[in-house]
Amino acid sequence: MNVILCGAGGRMGRELANEVARCNDMQIVAAADRNPIDANCACYTNCAVYTSISDVRESADVVVDFSHHTATKELADFAVDRGLPLVVATTGQTEEERMYIAKAAQSVPVFFCGNMSLGVTLFVDMSVRFAKTFPYADVEIIETHHKGKADSPSGTALMIANAVREARGGEGRIVVGNRDGVRQSGDIGISSVRLGSVVGEHEVRINTGFQTFTLKHEAHSRRLFTIGALHAMRFIVTKEKGLYNVKDFL
Repeated sequence: MNVILCGAGGRMGRELANEVARCNDMQIVAAADRNPIDANCACYTNCAVYTSISDVRESADVVVDFSHHTATKELADFAVDRGLPLVVATTGQTEEERMYIAKAAQSVPVFFCGNMSLGVTLFVDMSVRFAKTFPYADVEIIETHHKGKADSPSGTALMIANAVREARGGEGRIVVGNRDGVRQSGDIGISSVRLGSVVGEHEVRINTGFQTFTLKHEAHSRRLFTIGALHAMRFIVTKEKGLYNVKDFL
């Protein structure tokens, strides 16, 4: 499988490149990043390097993005123009950027999820089960990431909150921090912590008034997300046009 990697110079891009280098069934044929890519990075010595995804001319089987959500439109346009399956591994997309993803999925297969981890998907499902069992309970989500994380709250926290809200029939607000004052019945709260080099922690607290359940997931290595991206790439190249996520290949 030939891969075009967008965001190759970033932390996750380099992690993915290292993971691909361990695989026998795929290789990176083109790497793109708006910022200079380290010329000494062994993962990119045998592939073409670009500063813009739109300049890539190599043939490939899939495009994967670990850059930044602001590149969503350019990336979606590229995938559609080339007729290539797309894996979007960034978070923090605006509603407009999500529309670009949905529109691209009308022409090519697109994999898009707030978190590439299989474990997180199961964690979200467990949170939903508690929400359905105790629909009257208060739900608070606390997410902790490294101090360099750009988006807040995290895509995973929003994914959990939206899943819980949907399980409750779409009712209740998603409240970020204390921006909306006193909690109302049915609110789903999200608090964000940025600290040191924490890879990623998500905690969901469900309080019924007379008991509290606490669910927690901790990511100890970014390899967790790159392994998920490998699964996503192998999955999406077998699919017809449409929008897919982790649940589709569990």
